[in-house]
Amino acid sequence: MLDHNISLRKFFQSFAYAWQGIRWMLKHQQNMRFHLMATAICVIAGISLGIRLAQWTALVFAITVVLVAEALNSAVEAVMDLIHPDHNEFVKIIKDVMAGAALLAAAGAATIGCLVFIPRIIYLIHH
Repeated sequence: MLDHNISLRKFFQSFAYAWQGIRWMLKHQQNMRFHLMATAICVIAGISLGIRLAQWTALVFAITVVLVAEALNSAVEAVMDLIHPDHNEFVKIIKDVMAGAALLAAAGAATIGCLVFIPRIIYLIHH
């Protein structure tokens, strides 16, 4: 019984650690704040425009990919700064590649947003 309680406590503690990481990103990472603002705008637009379940699924997936990409970018950047605080060309390449991955995710999400919202807006304008 004791082992079960310890495991349950560790399980819930892992959520606390995750929230600490999210709070750190919101405080220190401008791009994460931007993406959360864009998320809020998409949710408000989706509710206002009455998008369908399949469209919500695409948006939620795209938003999740962007937020995860930004989180991984932040984590890799922190590790690189820790292990090599001085300028290093290989560290720069790693950071640039991670930033590029986050940018690709954001571009894909923006494309999905356009595919979801533009036809809906055009439909509402004409009807």
